[in-house]
Amino acid sequence: WDFQKNNGLGGWNTSGCEMEYTDMNYTICFCNHLTHFGVLLDLSRTEIDTKNDRVLTLISYAGCGASSLFLGITLVTYLAFEKLRRDNPAKILLNLCATLLMLNLVFLVNPWLSSFNQPALCITVAALLHYFLLAAFTWMCLESVHFYLSLVKVFNIYIPKYILKCCIAGWGIPAIVIIIVLIINKDFYGGGSQSEKNPCWIQDNTVFYISVVAYIFLAFLMNTAMFITVLLQVHSVKSRTQKRDRFWKQVFLQDVKSAFSLMFLLGVTWGFAFFAWGAVRIFFLYLFSIFNSLQGFFIFVFHCLMKDNVMKQCQVHFCWRRFNRKNYSGKH
Repeated sequence: WDFQKNNGLGGWNTSGCEMEYTDMNYTICFCNHLTHFGVLLDLSRTEIDTKNDRVLTLISYAGCGASSLFLGITLVTYLAFEKLRRDNPAKILLNLCATLLMLNLVFLVNPWLSSFNQPALCITVAALLHYFLLAAFTWMCLESVHFYLSLVKVFNIYIPKYILKCCIAGWGIPAIVIIIVLIINKDFYGGGSQSEKNPCWIQDNTVFYISVVAYIFLAFLMNTAMFITVLLQVHSVKSRTQKRDRFWKQVFLQDVKSAFSLMFLLGVTWGFAFFAWGAVRIFFLYLFSIFNSLQGFFIFVFHCLMKDNVMKQCQVHFCWRRFNRKNYSGKH
């Protein structure tokens, strides 16, 4: 029921619903729950027109589906080869991939589960979506801190039980936030029913702005600062090692690769949400949905497919005969 229709008299809004059966006694309607990825950080929290909503939903589902697949491949690759997961960066990457995979999977099943119209189920799904969103950003922050300690600090800093402390922070801090919200009022979480298109998500605006927007904004500022600092440090090191002018193109391309690699790893593209206002809101929602639903795919490309040690391990284990012939052909 839309109270704005018919000059304020009200009327039925048929967007997103199709009539399956009707007679004199009752009508059965099937309603789709269109949910685009931007809803997770849509600051205005207002509806958009059905056409853009449908396109954004298709983009989000395609992107999240692809990201889930390639995040799974990345996790299997690093877990399968013991040499790849020895160092701390790989262990942090594994945790980040796990949180992003769970975030994508919960997002994908959210509209389907919200259609059951079960309040307890919807609260659970919304809380899980909230948890994995905050956990993903926490691990992105831990990635940026690790880059800072590794590349910017002059002296190596030894932190006892480093990964254990990262796990406590990465998985524990978001859990504290969710528990606090549930203790205050579990009904802050909720969602749509058979007659509504809303997904299972945070329903209270104050809770949304404090526990999601403020949390992610602080993480985004920190990651952006680290992103710029690390890029400057990487460029400085490469400039010192490759001083001749003829290498400037190679240095430039490496800097571009490093920038894109870090941008997706540290979640800098999530900043598009903070510009989705007014006349440019739809444009930035498209950018947000495209880049962030595909974040897992880009992590696979830059930190698995284009990483030398990962490809070498794949060659050794999956193409070992050809690899061995190539390496040892000179001995015969």
